[in-house]
Amino acid sequence: MSQKDYFEKDYYGALGVAKDASAAEIKKTYRRLASELHPDKNPGDAAAEKRFKEVSEAYGVLGDATKRAEYDEAQRLAASGFSGAGGFPGGFGGGHPGGYSQTFNAEDLSDLFGRAGARRGGYDSGPDLSDLLGGMFGGAGGRGGFSDGYGQPRPQKGADTEASVDLSFDDAINGVSLPLRMTGPSGTRTVTVNVPAGINDGQKFRVKGKGQPGVGGGPPGDLLVKARVAKHPLFGLAGRDLTLTVPITYAEAVLGAKVKVPTLGAPVTLRVPAGTQNGAKLRAKGRGIQTKKGAGDLIVTLEVVVPQNLSAEAEEALEKYAALQSGDPRAHLGV
Repeated sequence: MSQKDYFEKDYYGALGVAKDASAAEIKKTYRRLASELHPDKNPGDAAAEKRFKEVSEAYGVLGDATKRAEYDEAQRLAASGFSGAGGFPGGFGGGHPGGYSQTFNAEDLSDLFGRAGARRGGYDSGPDLSDLLGGMFGGAGGRGGFSDGYGQPRPQKGADTEASVDLSFDDAINGVSLPLRMTGPSGTRTVTVNVPAGINDGQKFRVKGKGQPGVGGGPPGDLLVKARVAKHPLFGLAGRDLTLTVPITYAEAVLGAKVKVPTLGAPVTLRVPAGTQNGAKLRAKGRGIQTKKGAGDLIVTLEVVVPQNLSAEAEEALEKYAALQSGDPRAHLGV
């Protein structure tokens, strides 16, 4: 996009949000529209593709706090009559009564719209329009720092780009390299990303230099990829640790036992202490996820299973046990 777009395009209208919309609202709206208009969902639909590019371009500005502030300032200037193409309200830059003319260069504008632009008799810390206006007027730098002194814009790092990827549980714990197809204002491209081992659902990882291109020879931004990990029928992930719920019988909880539990490799045997309560946790060291930072553990949560159908003999034995019990486990309730 060009600096002129800041004056002429309605990015809020493109997204369908109010000018005072919050950053969260803008992001939510963009994601919804991008999903609806994505070329993969609308193959061969030129109108949807055009709309997708408009939405992406709008979010590229409004989704960045600095760019949004510069855009809002440019829109304020446009509303007052400044076009961004050489004209000011009141005839600045053109003929004046009395037969003289006056033009403004980038240095003049840096005094007018510098880092602390004057507004309504006071000063605030509004956006720095030096890059924006310098690019439009081809200024040669000066006090506002519009360019590098040779009419070229200062190098700026490109914006970061966000994406998401769906992973199987095995790929998440072991790591995987896979192609990621990305569509943006500049077209469609394929980026190979290396997913780190042990990534959790909802976690993000950074791919250096795969974001938006830089400006004026600046470096490209980064790609931030959010992982969506499919659930495993047995295990869960908590950082580098694996989690697992293991049922035990009432007798095993009371008397203690040794139980065999699965891992990602060979099974292990854990000792259940006598008198174990429901929800107690056991730890198998080093049986979690192997990552560059080390190995996690397997965290086992014990779940005491209450029998549903007792034989007559078992029921009689349990009644005898209850008669032998002393003390009230609810005495502290005071009822």
